[in-house]
Amino acid sequence: MTRAMKIAIVDDEQDMRQSISQWLALSGFDTVAYPSAEEALKAIQADFAGVVVSDIKMPGMDGMAFLKRLMSMDSSLPVIMITGHGDVPMAVEAMRLGAYDFLEKPFNPDRMIELAKRATQLRRLTLDNRALRRELSDGTVLMKKLIGSSPVMERLREDILDLGQADGHVLIDGETGTGKTLVAHALHAVGPRAGKKFVSISCAAYAEDELATRLFGPTEEGMGLPHVEEARGGTLCLEDIEALSQGMQARLLTFINDQGTPAETRIVAICNEHAQGKTVEDALRPDLYYRLAALKITLPPLRTRGEDILTLFTRLTEQFAEEYGCEAPELTAQEAAQLLQAPWPGNVRQLVNVAERAVLQNRRGSGSITSLLMPEDDTQAPAMTTEGKPLKEYVEAFERMLIDNTMRRHKGSIVGVMEELCLPRRTLNEKMAKYGLTRADYV
Repeated sequence: MTRAMKIAIVDDEQDMRQSISQWLALSGFDTVAYPSAEEALKAIQADFAGVVVSDIKMPGMDGMAFLKRLMSMDSSLPVIMITGHGDVPMAVEAMRLGAYDFLEKPFNPDRMIELAKRATQLRRLTLDNRALRRELSDGTVLMKKLIGSSPVMERLREDILDLGQADGHVLIDGETGTGKTLVAHALHAVGPRAGKKFVSISCAAYAEDELATRLFGPTEEGMGLPHVEEARGGTLCLEDIEALSQGMQARLLTFINDQGTPAETRIVAICNEHAQGKTVEDALRPDLYYRLAALKITLPPLRTRGEDILTLFTRLTEQFAEEYGCEAPELTAQEAAQLLQAPWPGNVRQLVNVAERAVLQNRRGSGSITSLLMPEDDTQAPAMTTEGKPLKEYVEAFERMLIDNTMRRHKGSIVGVMEELCLPRRTLNEKMAKYGLTRADYV
């Protein structure tokens, strides 16, 4: 989701504050102005979602002192300094202290706008990366991302919480797109190593020599910290473990054996579905396989998760609709059945793509879920699973989705849901109890 950026303008001269605000506002920026550094510091915090434009010469706390305070609070905050004629050496010193750039009066408004655009883009990227790092270190947040009430998902969450506390290495397997990397992060985040490093590398992304260098270190000094050292005491995540050569498998096994028990560094190995029907057990030497698979998690394919498909689709379309500034599409009973019956070879990753395209189609006022589920040869009917289900299951899944969506829209208002779905209170209560829905989840 696009993060809204502000530009804080700090200048003791009212005319200058107003001029800068007007120039930036005409270019679509959201501005807020302060007459002094002291006033600005009351509002600007470490994660301020925006950029600061400040004069250098101000009574009270001047721009240099203001810059030092901002940098001590958040060294990644872009600060554009405005300097008068003859103060360029001071502006250069400001750059050394961490200022993003400076403008010398009188300055070209186009130059100000150009700097503001680049600075806000940088700030957005910084904050998004910061939020992602926090998210990937927060077990509670990660567990909430594992959406679904199907038995296989309930079991998966329990397994993550149990295995997260264990010391043994873990092997995660499952079809592509099922969320194996997310589960690896969750295992780290809910366990005692959560405060340590989580280091990840794909074993299929590099030639053998480069992979060996990145994992175990170069033969020459000064070429960076190898991954096994960087992850020491934390978690080393090896994606595409089945791609390891026999030689690399032997080196990895030696590293594991040298660690002893319990291991100082935990290894989480991720295996993707192997070609020609082979498994990770076929791809790895037995002694390495049994060390890595001391604890094992197999992620369920999406097609086995029942009404989780509808729950995920609804959440995803709501998120994309908010991002694109439009309404989320409303599913018909037929479309819901098609989603439930689709084979989903790309699993959750494929569902994300279909949800985004459904929102974009809905924004244009054209298209259908049926067309999005069509195989590449669009003369064929949408592919369906071979596992037939009773009509009753499809009806119940669709009914639950309708009640869930309506409760969310009305923020838990029972009266609003009763009126929209034309249901008496007793019937609504019975259906909510049947489907495990509680009003408290929507308020």
